[in-house]
Formats: sequence, structure tokens, C-alpha cells
Amino acid sequence: MSKTTAVIGRRQAIVRETRHLLFTVTPGAAWIFIFLVLPSAYLMSVAFMSNGPYGLPEMPLSLTSFQQLAGQGFLGWSPGNLLTLMRSLWQTVLSTVLVVLVAYPIAYYISQADIRWRPIMLLAVVVPSWTNQVIRTFGWMNLLAPGTPLAELAEAMGMIAPNMGLYPSNFAVTLGLVYNFLPFMVLPLYAAFEKLNFALVEAARDLYASPFKAFWHAVFPQTLPGLLAGVVLVAIPAFGMYVIPELLGGGKGMMLGNLVANQFAGSANWPLGAAGAILMLIATFIGLYAMRRIGKRLGGGEEVVI
Repeated sequence: MSKTTAVIGRRQAIVRETRHLLFTVTPGAAWIFIFLVLPSAYLMSVAFMSNGPYGLPEMPLSLTSFQQLAGQGFLGWSPGNLLTLMRSLWQTVLSTVLVVLVAYPIAYYISQADIRWRPIMLLAVVVPSWTNQVIRTFGWMNLLAPGTPLAELAEAMGMIAPNMGLYPSNFAVTLGLVYNFLPFMVLPLYAAFEKLNFALVEAARDLYASPFKAFWHAVFPQTLPGLLAGVVLVAIPAFGMYVIPELLGGGKGMMLGNLVANQFAGSANWPLGAAGAILMLIATFIGLYAMRRIGKRLGGGEEVVI
């Protein structure tokens, strides 16, 4: 009798735990399904439809949008869309590398500052990102406009023609991306630097390692988890960025995000825009997989796996 009671009690406990788990997980799962899975499924279906009147998708199913994305049009093949894709990849890689180079010394300096000043320094890094991105981008437009100190300095160095500003240009887009995503790299690196074991650095110095070798063998492996997290937070949104290339790049710095947005607005070709969005999703998954592989190979442990 006691065994039967114990079995019934365990079953009831399992039922209660299952109900509690479902009650906890269901709201988040429903949110993801409604606002992520369903729109993505609709987007994928639109990409395989034909372009109807006013750019709206219609039957029959077709691969025309992917052919157009590859540059095939009624006038023949054009490399414009592929060049936009290559520009997006290049801007993403370049801005991510520059963000890493800028964020590493900033994060290290903050981690070594007096503990009373660290929150203030971190706040100074994060506060600009609280402002609307459009407002911050307009701020850079004013700083890079003709007649500003930066434009006059560039003119004096022979980088631009007289009475020309530094935007619209690819340089302005890169600068805007670095400025916009810098906090997303500084914070993960700062968290990694806070847990840095300086005993390994001292051991490398005692073994007469050069500063670069000491960094590579003692500091870099310990900060790798923060670095990979920062790369994901920077590279993925930078690849699909719309506001910064639109305002600072104009027609000279169009990226994939601008191409997709234009198809849903001015150009009125929803299937082509959906095909571009799918390409962005594929690039995101490839980037996450690559970061996972790099983390395993460089770190050798699960702590750096994304």
C-alpha cells in the first residue's frame, strides 16, 4: 500500500512539474512563434511568388526573385545586386575589425581603472546608444558636412576635393557603423577582462615572451568568449543595417538592408525583397555556425561556444 502511494505521489509530482514547465514556457514559445516563426514563414513563401501589380506577391510560384537577386533582369545580367552583397560583406568585416581594435584597449583600460570610476566609464560608453539611431546618424552628418573641422582637415590632407564633405561616402558608413556598434563590443570584452588571470600574463613575461606573444598566448584565449560574443552582436546587425548606409552613404554606400527595404517601398517588388531577406537570414546562420567552429578550435572548450 505504501509503495502504491509513493508511486502515485511521484506521478502527481511529475504532472505538477510538467504543468509548471508548460505554464512557464508557453508564453515565450507563443511569442516566438507568432512574431518570429510566422513572419519568417510568410517571408519565405513571398520570396517564391511572382511579382504582381504594385509589387504585391501573387501566384504562380516562381524563382524569378532569386534570379533578379543574382542580377538577371529583362535587359540581361547586371552585377549591381551582387556588388551590393559584396559591399555589405566588406563593410561588415571592416567595421567589425575596427570595432575590435578600438574596443580592446577601451575595455582593458576600464577594467584596470579604479573600481569607483568603472561604472561611470561604462555609462559613458553605453549612454550614446540610448539615443535614437537616426538622431545619432544625423549628428555624424553634421560633423562630416562641408566646412566642419573634420572635413577641412581631410581637405588639407588631400583626401577630399575643396568644399566637399566626408559624406556621402563609404568612409562615412564605416565610421557610423563603428561608432554605433562599439558599445556592443566593449561590454562583452570588459566582462572578459574582469575575470582575466594576470598570473598567466606574468608567467609569459617571466618566460621572456614579447608583448605580442604575451597577449596572444595569455590574454587573447581568456578574452575569446567576450570577443566572439561581441563579434556576433556587431557583425550580424551590421550586415543588415539600413539607417546608417541610407543617411551617411546615400547612393554610394547601399548595403543589403537598403536593397531589401527599397523593394518593399520605392521599387515595389515584394518577392525580391523577401528573397534578399532570406539571404540575410542564411548569412546570419552561416555566421553563427562559423563563430561556433572558430570558438571550438581556438578555445578548445565549451565556454566559448555560441
